[in-house]
Amino acid sequence: MTIAMPLHRTRIKLCGLTQPADVDHAVALGADAIGLVFYPPSPRYVATGHAAELARRAGPFVTVTGLFVNACADDVARVLERVPLTLLQFHGDETPEQCADIAAKVGLPWLRAARVQPGTDLVEFADRFAAAQGLLLDAFVEGYGGGGHVFDWTLIPPQWLSQSPSANAAPRLVLSGGLSAQNVAGAIERVRPYAVDVSSGIEAARGVKDHACMTAFVRAVREADAALGVSVQS
Repeated sequence: MTIAMPLHRTRIKLCGLTQPADVDHAVALGADAIGLVFYPPSPRYVATGHAAELARRAGPFVTVTGLFVNACADDVARVLERVPLTLLQFHGDETPEQCADIAAKVGLPWLRAARVQPGTDLVEFADRFAAAQGLLLDAFVEGYGGGGHVFDWTLIPPQWLSQSPSANAAPRLVLSGGLSAQNVAGAIERVRPYAVDVSSGIEAARGVKDHACMTAFVRAVREADAALGVSVQS
């Protein structure tokens, strides 16, 4: 999971979309990826029939990410029978072997979420999940994801930050956890992640996306990149 870390624009994933208009707005804003949640206890859960409609609206150049929590390979395969996902996100307690096995069976790349709290050994976690396409850093909350909490970014290994001479050894970081239009610029300046992921920070209520907040978030990311001298075409 090691890559070179050139100066690049920050990719944007808008997660937990539940309505066709949400997807349409995300695409219009130029989001790189959308996230659909297949974890029934979540207020952002979408059933497969509805998810299929949402995924089809994304078009050919937007990554459609399926978020799963402790699902088995058969569960994921059943979703894929109807929903044209292009990336898997494992957000539960899955082992490296389980992630790799599910991804191999359905033929898709995958991200692994780390639920960060004091004491989390992210270097060891990244080593264990080295086959992932990226490491999504989220705040630890009871339950799984979408809690709207920011974790302590100083817990990210300093050698992973792109300002560091050792940053070439970093995994692709997808920074999540309580991001919003108000704090994402500071996050990008400090962490320089490969991508940012937002869900609760673009909502009017749990599971209800706010299009003005979506617009403000994307604008804030692009302004942060511009302040760092990054071209939006990079």
